[in-house]
Amino acid sequence: MSKKPSERSDKKVRIAFIGSGGIMNWHVDRLKGTQSEIVALADTSKKSLENIKSRQPHLKDVPEFESWEEMLKEVELDAVEIGSPHTVHYEQICAALDKGLHVLCEKPMTCSSKDARDIIARTKKAKKIVAVSYQRHYQGGYRFLKQIVDSGKLGKIEYVAAFQAQEWLKLTKGSWRQTQALSGGGQFNDSGSHLMDMLMWTTGLQAEEVSARMEFFGTEVDINSAVNVKFNTGALGTISIIGNAPAWHEDFTIYGSEGAIYYRNGKITYQTGMGQPTLDLAHAPDWMDPDKNFVGAILGQCEIGCPPEIGLRVIEITEAAWRSHDKNGVPVKVERS
Repeated sequence: MSKKPSERSDKKVRIAFIGSGGIMNWHVDRLKGTQSEIVALADTSKKSLENIKSRQPHLKDVPEFESWEEMLKEVELDAVEIGSPHTVHYEQICAALDKGLHVLCEKPMTCSSKDARDIIARTKKAKKIVAVSYQRHYQGGYRFLKQIVDSGKLGKIEYVAAFQAQEWLKLTKGSWRQTQALSGGGQFNDSGSHLMDMLMWTTGLQAEEVSARMEFFGTEVDINSAVNVKFNTGALGTISIIGNAPAWHEDFTIYGSEGAIYYRNGKITYQTGMGQPTLDLAHAPDWMDPDKNFVGAILGQCEIGCPPEIGLRVIEITEAAWRSHDKNGVPVKVERS
């Protein structure tokens, strides 16, 4: 979206939260110091509303609502930030756009590619900003990876390997994240979607064919996933999402015809040439964050960093992985119509 001066560039952007659970505290912190104000909070859980106000004392007098629909009717707003269960994101984004509001939504944007494509169409029609809160787009290390790929220094991308391990099964036990009707899927659709987003954003690749096997460990949703991918350029890739791990670990590797770059828990190693020494790089500085970018884009100060098209690419590959698993790992085509 091109830069466009906001009609309210001299005033604060009035933001309401749809969902006030733990992750929204990060959004509150990131909004501090921006040209914005949080003017309303909505959540079906009274405890979540009490917790966020306890942790963020400056919000103690902010009006709160059990119904997000009622909030949208009663409060004058410019934008909403959505941090609700995944399966209601689509309805809430559409309602906000119908009210003429900008939207920043937690991942995943939607739980189906059909809904994602509809949101893209609605966004263009409404001429509003819709952004997905994939924070890695703003982090210096991942931006450096994308810069190296875009420069052509790795040559033609031939293989990518993405690995994420997290104690997700234990940490989300008893929560809505392990309830299919609310989460839409498990670890692959939740924090694992960050990994798929980075895979495609840093490389520019699009998945064409996916083969997947998943383990549910007796829950309603996927916990561990082993996925093979063929991309539009002929490049191959593997995605490993481990939700039953003892601790956090993340690896991301891009192999090209002229070199490779490795991202290991925040440490970057860049290697070129057969037998050439590796270069360990300090973590590059961050650009900004999803919330500062969101407010800045509304005010016409910067480009939006993570538009809804990125949310579509992520759910396309996610859906394909689920369909392949349901067919006992048989390769399936990524649907784009």
